Amino acid sequence: MHISIVIPAHNEEKFLEVCLESFVVQTQPPEELIIVDDNSSDRTFEIATAFSKKYDWISVLQRKSSDKHRPGKKVVDAFNYGLKYVSNYNLIGKFDADIVLPSNYFEQMCNHFQSNWKLGMCSGLLYIKKDENWVYENIAEKTHIRGPIKLYHQACFNKIEGLRLGTGWDTVDTLLAKYHDFETLTDENLKVKHLRPTGKGYTAKNYQAKGEALYRMRYGLPLAKIALLKMALQAKSPKLYLQGIFSYLGAWLTRKERFVNTDEGRFIRQLRWKGILAKLF
Repeated sequence: MHISIVIPAHNEEKFLEVCLESFVVQTQPPEELIIVDDNSSDRTFEIATAFSKKYDWISVLQRKSSDKHRPGKKVVDAFNYGLKYVSNYNLIGKFDADIVLPSNYFEQMCNHFQSNWKLGMCSGLLYIKKDENWVYENIAEKTHIRGPIKLYHQACFNKIEGLRLGTGWDTVDTLLAKYHDFETLTDENLKVKHLRPTGKGYTAKNYQAKGEALYRMRYGLPLAKIALLKMALQAKSPKLYLQGIFSYLGAWLTRKERFVNTDEGRFIRQLRWKGILAKLF
């Protein structure tokens, strides 16, 4: 299976080298790895270029963009920029520059996709360093395919019409895959090191974006309240819950563009309620 990976990278000199080293030592490397230097001001381009000179399946692109952090949108914009230069593929991946893969990662990914023709998305699990140990990054269910290690089958990627521009892109893609009757899988034996924990340095603006994203995914206010409460408890900040709710209501008042249509939204709400009820009973 032809695997193409795109890594959006903005000021990633701290982690990029060790990340790329984990790609080049794969038992089955991807056929193509495109690094998009997204307007970096550090050594990101220099490090990526050094790898591209050693390995002909690695290439580097430079993209001019704003330095302003726009949750979700900036990284998807950079990914889409790289996607335009991708050759034909069976599997397409959006990976982050702050991860370290186990050496058999893509070999196992191919095994999963080849053994299940309904599999639309697959990944390992993310682990963060706590004290001297690597522990599961417990901000999502182990069945959820996380944003830094997204790998899609071409048929699924095309059916969901690519990635949405904004916070929530890495949740709505999974929900839409299920809507279109694709299966998703996480391999618990593939432990991926996440060198920069998710949410580090999260601000109120991030949680406001999450509230808006829940509206755009057609969660409905009751489900949005549950989701935002869970996030606020994880962050140990009731204030963030209120900021998320106000953001949701603001998106409703201004009629922000939705990520999904009416039928897809109905499916998402039913799926979410089903998951909540399964935990309660």
